[in-house]
Amino acid sequence: MLISRYSKPEFNPYGDSAPDEQATLWQAPVSTSPLEAVLALPGSKSLTNRELALSALADSPSLLRSPLHSRDSELMVAALRQLGTTIEKVPGDGDYGDDLLITPGELFGSTTIDCGLAGTVMRFLPPVAALALGPTTFDGDEGARRRPMATTITSLRALGADINDDGRLALPFTVHGTGSLAGGEITIDASTSSQFVSGLLLAAARFDNGLHLRHSGERLPSMPHIEMTIETLANRGVEVETPAVGEWIVRAGAIAGREVDIEPDLSNAAPFLAAALVAGGSVTITGWPESTTQVGAQLIDLLPQFGATVIRNGDRVTVTAGESIRGVELELSTSGELVPNLVALAALADSPSTITGIGHIRHHETDRLAALVAEINGLGGAVTELEDGLRIEPRPLHGGTWRSYDDHRMATTGAIIGLAVPGVEIENIGTTSKTLPQFTELWHSLFVGVAH
Repeated sequence: MLISRYSKPEFNPYGDSAPDEQATLWQAPVSTSPLEAVLALPGSKSLTNRELALSALADSPSLLRSPLHSRDSELMVAALRQLGTTIEKVPGDGDYGDDLLITPGELFGSTTIDCGLAGTVMRFLPPVAALALGPTTFDGDEGARRRPMATTITSLRALGADINDDGRLALPFTVHGTGSLAGGEITIDASTSSQFVSGLLLAAARFDNGLHLRHSGERLPSMPHIEMTIETLANRGVEVETPAVGEWIVRAGAIAGREVDIEPDLSNAAPFLAAALVAGGSVTITGWPESTTQVGAQLIDLLPQFGATVIRNGDRVTVTAGESIRGVELELSTSGELVPNLVALAALADSPSTITGIGHIRHHETDRLAALVAEINGLGGAVTELEDGLRIEPRPLHGGTWRSYDDHRMATTGAIIGLAVPGVEIENIGTTSKTLPQFTELWHSLFVGVAH
């Protein structure tokens, strides 16, 4: 059910781009019976956008089978086309749209790229633009202008790129490509996002002198995403040497075109698997890869700590609820994108939880720590923000408006809570189109065959 109502929260991670006082709200469905659902999910956003970028830099065409078709991936496709890459949709065997045939071409600038809120576009493509001939301007949604970009800009300058940002070290900025980039040795601080490392590694083989990259920051979040980048490069014939933790060497050379099967997005499995714990019963995800670098694979180990039973049978992973949701003590520095959905479980648990190692998610689509505190506490919860995490003390929750802050993970988190709390109305559920345009359809499919 859609209704129109909006009241501005005390904390506003939207910054100056708060939505209009009248906003469309989505009534989160409440489950009154145990679930028994089997779902297949679209492709991984992280893999799709890495493979798109590599395909544009490759020495021959590539075919991506079962790629994700979402706002983030469409922004990447549009940007690469603007830079001279030919990308065609071709019929495929997947359930979620066409395959993509990518034919690399001569890279040229003289264009403006819309990054939306896609971190992979704003961090992966400036190195590509530095290899193009002509100026390429990067900009995005209002929220994108608040996302950390200083490391991308300063690192490319150190490698020989000419970038005009009017001193902002943020979007918008212009990369004045000359058709090549010197590359070489550089030290960066990627403490706020592993995408700074991945963006450089993806293009490094095309730099004149390759890349010798060191990370100097206190911590390096989301290491699985860097491992994903290294694996995608290896599959295209590019070896990444890792002589020490936080150090990578890529030699100059060719990037091969490939036919690639994109795995289902396991992080997008999180709300559906969490639903089993909240509603009771079980949820099965099909197509689970045998081995993967995706962060979402950690759900197999994380959800049992909340009291779930997880069974893997071939390519099917089934999560079954326990007697209750247990409180947890977790360090999640490698799995930040799972945090919002797991915090929803903690808010509905039978004992307090502490989740640490997640200070870096303040710099995602929104300040996710502050947003989780504001929204759960706004429904009667008791969440405290820590220097590097959250303390969640379960309280009886009541209905009300749940604000998404244009953040797909915040929107799905509200849906999880809404399973157990009547009257939760989610502002801008459409933001889930960033990585999962079919979210509401799939969410309602959880209840097919369930008596209400």
